[in-house]
Amino acid sequence: MRVLAAMSGGVDSAVAAARAVEAGHDVTGVHLALSAKPGTLRTGARGCCTLEDARDARRAADALGIPFYVWDFAERFTEDVVEDFVAEYAAGRTPNPCLRCNEKIKFEALLDKAVALGFDAVCTGHYARLSTAGGRVELRRSADDGKDQSYVLASLTREQLSHAMFPLGGSTKTEVRAEAERRGLQVARKPDSHDICFIPDGDTRGFLAGRLGEQPGLLVDDTTGAVLGRHAGVHEFTVGQRKGLGIDAPAPDGRPRYVLSLEPITGTVRVGSAERLKVTEIVARRPVTRVEFEGPVECVAQVRAHGGLAPAVAELVGDELRVRLREPLSGVAPGQAVAVYRPDAEAGDLVLASATISSTG
Repeated sequence: MRVLAAMSGGVDSAVAAARAVEAGHDVTGVHLALSAKPGTLRTGARGCCTLEDARDARRAADALGIPFYVWDFAERFTEDVVEDFVAEYAAGRTPNPCLRCNEKIKFEALLDKAVALGFDAVCTGHYARLSTAGGRVELRRSADDGKDQSYVLASLTREQLSHAMFPLGGSTKTEVRAEAERRGLQVARKPDSHDICFIPDGDTRGFLAGRLGEQPGLLVDDTTGAVLGRHAGVHEFTVGQRKGLGIDAPAPDGRPRYVLSLEPITGTVRVGSAERLKVTEIVARRPVTRVEFEGPVECVAQVRAHGGLAPAVAELVGDELRVRLREPLSGVAPGQAVAVYRPDAEAGDLVLASATISSTG
């Protein structure tokens, strides 16, 4: 096949491209320039998409002997990921920008362009597995539970997955780094990127404050209604947050307080005990399904990229995915995604559906 390998400049995408070449595909490498003003140097393990990353991607492509290009997707990334991120926080929700980037940039903008140019598939360094059943492509967890990225890929459609390649799905991160060393790739020991790529210093609160300014409101005890303090905007908080609340007086029982809910219209941030954070019901919008839901389906629900799992029953009701958790989860915030899986220890849990959380109970 003609394969377009998305090369971020990290070890995972470099090894994925190498495996695609070794499999006999006609591979072309491409690095996505996502920032209009990329930094010249990466700081530690934070962020990505710097000029250094582009150079690392080019060196890896040269080592593999494949053509290499840089495509400017900065404007699309700003509109679909960064501006969406800011708008979601302003609305009192907690978005997942990595999921949004995979959906809108790597498997919409990039894939659309790749197919238009005659490529058969886009190859990435994601840790997830693909399988085929009944002529349909299925998405499954990777062999490395600690690196599994099926959650942030769960919003992809069947059509998008039919043009995707995830060569690392059956490997662990340790194996991938060792392979990069054997292949002589300079990125073999390059640290992984963490945090949000467009906030390389990790200061999400400062980033949002610079774009949304001050929108003062009150911190309120959810049980008594007592005003506990003031804040500069609901965008400074997320459900489940414990630190940085700016509350001077301790709770009557001496236990920590957590953010329970955000009300952007009134500017109210409601706080309370950890016990009040627990939810057993999730309602989510914009579902992307992989199976026919003919009624309630036993599954495992996941609400965060790493962790946040519970046995559940999922049901498609109109244009909503409703999930009843058999064990309560804490810190489940509107704006996050919920992905539901069918357990399969041997082949990797199968992704059944994904949707964006709108409310909890």
